Amino acid sequence: MDAGRLFQLGTDLDLAFSTPVAAHAEEHTQTTRRSADESAPQPAHISDELRGNTEQDHFIRRGDKVFAGTHLIIEVIDGDGLDDANRIENAFRNCVTECGATLLHIHLHKFSPQGVSGVAVLAESHISVHTWPERRYGAFDVFMCGDADPHRAVDVLRAAFNASEVRVSELLRGDGIV
Repeated sequence: MDAGRLFQLGTDLDLAFSTPVAAHAEEHTQTTRRSADESAPQPAHISDELRGNTEQDHFIRRGDKVFAGTHLIIEVIDGDGLDDANRIENAFRNCVTECGATLLHIHLHKFSPQGVSGVAVLAESHISVHTWPERRYGAFDVFMCGDADPHRAVDVLRAAFNASEVRVSELLRGDGIV
């Protein structure tokens, strides 16, 4: 594999590493390393100070549950067009619109002889995919926090790939930490 193509997603890293954000990231990395090296046990819960921060944490409150976001594992079975990066990009865009999310970036990679992997980075988290068109199978992850509704992506993906079956598993990320 051509090393230049392997890191194509990061073509603007020189610009990114010259910004104050990069300095903050390095500072955070060093802080994290120090914390990991310390032998003191880490708390298994969020502090009372953070627990009260309900306006800015973007956690979801549904009934008596409080969690970071909903992560759906969506399996598209017996689907069409799972080797078509343009079709997958359009499906991602339609999911974003239907779910009420905010698209930041899409990156897809078309494999040879077949298959597509990619991610749509969202303000609310992400949508990702890896396909096996020779098996007519696509593995999608849809993880969203805030007001976005990832469940609306199921019908979008079913229609986009004319799937005869769609399987969905749900995980409430961060459930029970607050």
